Amino acid sequence: MTDGDAHSGVVFVINDDASVHTELKELFESVGLKVIPLKSPGEFLGYKIPDTSCCIVLDVRMPEMSGLKLQEELAKAEEQVPILFLTAHGDIEMAVAAMKAGAVDFLVKPFHTQDLLDAVFTALEHDHVRRTLQKSISTLREYFNALSVREKQVLSHVAAGWLNKQIAAELGISEVMVKVHRAHGMRKMHAKSVAELVRMTDLLNHSAA
Repeated sequence: MTDGDAHSGVVFVINDDASVHTELKELFESVGLKVIPLKSPGEFLGYKIPDTSCCIVLDVRMPEMSGLKLQEELAKAEEQVPILFLTAHGDIEMAVAAMKAGAVDFLVKPFHTQDLLDAVFTALEHDHVRRTLQKSISTLREYFNALSVREKQVLSHVAAGWLNKQIAAELGISEVMVKVHRAHGMRKMHAKSVAELVRMTDLLNHSAA
């Protein structure tokens, strides 16, 4: 993550203790992060997540809904905002459950300030990478959907390592037409080489799976 990405990160602090909001807001803002303090998981569920790198610093025990329950609800909704737990009431069983469910970290008070900052920047980096990958996949899908049926057929065989004459025989068209569809398809996919086309195809197949 570049400095610009780091300093545009948003940290949601979900805790029912106002003093924790104040303490963490001062800490995170001191390193250039935007902080959104919320009193409950329910308040977060009604919040529109901004289109930038985000993470959640979450307490475990709160009156309306526990932090672990919020983690579960976000997983069901396929919201992938990275979570790190910060609590005074943690135990090994909770920590194991949180980490198995995908938490970035589980810190127990009293904590070292640097450990918390390191965990937050790790979470923001994870989200930045995820968002960048999602945008790349979305762009590739747009390129792929713009291909004709024949271009898709030709490029799928090209990506699988077939020669032009093999593709021609398989599709029942001339080798010249294979070359035409191949050139048009590569241009539409913005692929400068077969190796790049293979990487694009793998990424699209992986995302579909």
